[in-house]
Amino acid sequence: MSDNIIQQNLDHTLFSWSKQAGINPISIEKAKGVYLYDRSGKKYIDFSSQLMNVNIGHGDQRITTAVARQMEEVSYVFPGMVTEARGILGAKLAEIAPPSLNKTFFTLGGAEAIENAIKLARMYTGRHKIIAQYRSYHGGSYGAISAGGDPRKFPMDSQQMPNILHVENPYFYRCPWNTSSIEECGEMAARNLEQMVIYENPDSIAGILMEGESGSSGCIKYPPNYWKLVREICDKYGIVLIADEVMSGFGRTGKMFAVEHHGVEPDMITMAKGITSGYIPLGGLMVNDTIAKHYDNNMMAIGLTYSAHAVACAAAVENIRILQEDKMVENAASMGKYVEAKVEELKEKHPSIGDFRNTGLLGCIEYVKNRKTKEATTPFNAKPADSEASNRMAAKVREAGMFTFVRWNYIFVAPPLMVTEAQIDEGFEIISQASAIADEYCY
Repeated sequence: MSDNIIQQNLDHTLFSWSKQAGINPISIEKAKGVYLYDRSGKKYIDFSSQLMNVNIGHGDQRITTAVARQMEEVSYVFPGMVTEARGILGAKLAEIAPPSLNKTFFTLGGAEAIENAIKLARMYTGRHKIIAQYRSYHGGSYGAISAGGDPRKFPMDSQQMPNILHVENPYFYRCPWNTSSIEECGEMAARNLEQMVIYENPDSIAGILMEGESGSSGCIKYPPNYWKLVREICDKYGIVLIADEVMSGFGRTGKMFAVEHHGVEPDMITMAKGITSGYIPLGGLMVNDTIAKHYDNNMMAIGLTYSAHAVACAAAVENIRILQEDKMVENAASMGKYVEAKVEELKEKHPSIGDFRNTGLLGCIEYVKNRKTKEATTPFNAKPADSEASNRMAAKVREAGMFTFVRWNYIFVAPPLMVTEAQIDEGFEIISQASAIADEYCY
């Protein structure tokens, strides 16, 4: 039966970010907590919460109950109507977000939230340029993938959205300015950002777009001063500051939103993933009170057929309740410290571990051939012929019973927020096996 299911999927569906021939997908039968089970009965520990979105863990039937209850009342009305679930979710988001953000436009996911943030920033300011970071990812739609710096956009970048500018990240482990402290790296990155604003004409810059905390580009941790310096630049030049919390929101970093770690209030927040823990697609764009007031008497020219879908809103309300009542945000913070201690132990054993960057349960191990030279085990955007080490590590991870992302010279550590110390220990036993493969490439 499992072979038939896999073959039907291969024959009649297309898979993301892959050549379609030769892929070998896992056939999942069920999932519970931090574990996935394939149709042969093999168990996998989920160490990336799938796409860093299953924050409450798998198979929580409280979401099922909330969704069924909503569908018994009404499943869909056009976005010009209101439902109870929509209003409750909007109020809850206003309660948990930074104080100046009180209104949300609901989307289907993260990429659409980014698209509409860019549109709204341009309409609100009357400007056209958006600044983002090179090592970033904001989604796979044309505007979102143009805004990101991820090399997955290269096959289509001859037609990318215009008026997107990119700056260096404050990536202290590989600091572009060879600084001696993470704070100095943040200062130099902010200086570089402001210089670009000046070069490009401040009156043309609509928005600066940054991930709340870096995700799939390597969890590049922001220096403690960086977000505040960017906020100052935006205030100085009248630029809208957009925080992409699609991956880092809803407890992932040990705070409800990652910007809380930095004491900064952005003008917009984009969200998705953890808002429903992936149980049903939903995203959102929150705006501050000043932007919201502007549209009291000006048409807000954005819209989606499934905006504020009642069933998705009901799932999100229940998901946020679970995050809060089960204290999963607090657990993410404490388990994050435990993860950091585990990696320090691994560093003693595995010379290939060059760096570990983590906030709560959003972390990434970076592997190198030599700690002094920092030569990557697998280069950035490596071609298949240069990816032997990471391919072997990924195969070991899967063989040993783990699902997580092995990308270039990174292994990601982002389990569901209800993970326990014993489950983290179990996961790191497998990561240690993969790290031993990377050790073979050290010199």
